[in-house]
Amino acid sequence: MYSSLNGYLWEENAVKRAVTLKENWEFRRLYQRGKSAVGPAMVLYCKKNRLGHNRLGVTVSTKLGGAVVRNRARRRLREVYRLSSSHLKQGYDLILVARSRSLSDPFSKMMDSFRRLCGKLELWEEEL
Repeated sequence: MYSSLNGYLWEENAVKRAVTLKENWEFRRLYQRGKSAVGPAMVLYCKKNRLGHNRLGVTVSTKLGGAVVRNRARRRLREVYRLSSSHLKQGYDLILVARSRSLSDPFSKMMDSFRRLCGKLELWEEEL
């Protein structure tokens, strides 16, 4: 579903700026104090926040490639989160760190990997 704003089309269920982690201290706090789970395509860090909604940060190292490659990995990870966000417990800060397989793995495999990592960290809510 799309809506129009100033002549541009925006997807209504896209990840909003208010629900993203931007500041360096936020990332460092999660790396130091958060729990983590490692998969072949990504690493997931999480820590409870007091906001009542989830916030997402995405990190892609320059070791993966140039800007185009890094942006593709970032888009893929954001999409995995967006499609899975309705199944996640609320009130957590999450960081997804891309690994080299995040570029080559099929998208369905990335979705399964994310679900498994969320299960390890007890973030996944099963539907009743």
